[in-house]
Amino acid sequence: MAATQVEKHGPVDPEQACPIAPVVDIVFSRWTTPILWALNEFGRQRFVELERSISSITPKVLTQRLRQLERDGLVVRTYHPEVPPRVEYEISDLGRSLAPLFASLSQWATTNLDRVDQARRDYDARPSR
Repeated sequence: MAATQVEKHGPVDPEQACPIAPVVDIVFSRWTTPILWALNEFGRQRFVELERSISSITPKVLTQRLRQLERDGLVVRTYHPEVPPRVEYEISDLGRSLAPLFASLSQWATTNLDRVDQARRDYDARPSR
């Protein structure tokens, strides 16, 4: 019988076991995906425009997520020193490189979410164990 990975090498760091884990942490946090989607779909936007397009996000959380996305290189913040000051956000080239991933996930959702919903209903209808 073959030894398991843990037996051969000791405990495994989840990020090394699953190389996409860091990407999931960066891109698929609660608010990151809607922000990137909005910027990719609608282009450069001011804070208030983003806030309107993602109606359930609070200003505090939107600010935090935009700062993190800027830090990660996925969003570009442009400050215009006018009166009153104007700040715009746009998706960076790095962020735009995620568009095929989003398109694939959108296609998967269109094809499979009904099946997921049915599986959930079937599971929930089973007698308790």
